Amino acid sequence: MLTQEQVEFYQTQGYLIVENVLRADEVDTARAIVDDFVEASRLVTEQNRHFDLEPGHTAENPKVRRMSSPVTYHPFFDELMRDPRVLDMLSPLIGHAIRAQGNKLNMKPPEVGSAVEWHQDFAHYPHTNDDLCAVGIALEDATEENGCMMVVPGSHKGPILDHHQDGVFIGAISPGRDHIDLSSAVPLVLSAGSLSIHHARTLHGSAQNTSLHGRRLLRSEEHTSELQ
Repeated sequence: MLTQEQVEFYQTQGYLIVENVLRADEVDTARAIVDDFVEASRLVTEQNRHFDLEPGHTAENPKVRRMSSPVTYHPFFDELMRDPRVLDMLSPLIGHAIRAQGNKLNMKPPEVGSAVEWHQDFAHYPHTNDDLCAVGIALEDATEENGCMMVVPGSHKGPILDHHQDGVFIGAISPGRDHIDLSSAVPLVLSAGSLSIHHARTLHGSAQNTSLHGRRLLRSEEHTSELQ
């Protein structure tokens, strides 16, 4: 359960970090499952509904950027998304009638993990209320060196920005066009087993992983079905 101070920080800043949510053995179990997923990707030669591949992916050197809906492929991740340790943190932020919007594994493999352009999640799945958030559970340490997520504090209180280019939805903003100052962005540095929560309107992105260390993150989008 979150403290009142943590709730107020989230409400003001639009994000929150909670340390040491998973035990070390749970992190080890999650890593082993993901290793099996990556092993299976050796048979994949192009992007499909399961695997989003990095450039240069081969059977000999698999490079997975993202894996869609891991909860449908292994019960460990499904149980983790329903774990009271996670849900009890969300209820004071978005309400008790919590519903899952979607889930994925963001992989960021060593040296090749792609950058993620600045965006707001709400632009990808708008709702009639904005009690939506994204939960990230670090399966490996997330640092600035391996491309941890960056957020702009307080940006969730601003407008939903334009995520189009030349009339086409590209899922990212143009900081220059929209005169967005990113100098206040802060890194969400996480130790393995820790958790981050950010509001669906919070502006965020991440740099390429140029380090020798991967950055695997289990990501779930949540919202409330309570009437507003």
